[in-house]
Amino acid sequence: MKRTTLRFGKGFRVALGNRRAQGASMVIEPGDCEGGPDNRHRGADQWLFVVSGRGAATVNGRRLPLREGTLLLIEKGDTHEIRNTGRTLLKALTLYVPPAYTRSGDELPRGRK
Repeated sequence: MKRTTLRFGKGFRVALGNRRAQGASMVIEPGDCEGGPDNRHRGADQWLFVVSGRGAATVNGRRLPLREGTLLLIEKGDTHEIRNTGRTLLKALTLYVPPAYTRSGDELPRGRK
């Protein structure tokens, strides 16, 4: 068993994972974004749960609103950007299946450990 306490500090932080899945915290300042029009995970699905704040996700060119309690599945290969459109921090828990990043936050090739 593995366990951690999430600390929603600024930016993206891998929190916990194993060979099959990975969890990370992501905090975006008002007006900022993570990802971009070419950002995608070739080998991992990304589940994004909004803990607090407001924003917008652009997935494959389609814009979707984000707010506290939103759960979004970004499938492997989908291009995506997460933008904070609110006045407070956008805090999200992201789960990757399989893992998409090293513990230090570098992207893994094709979502493998």
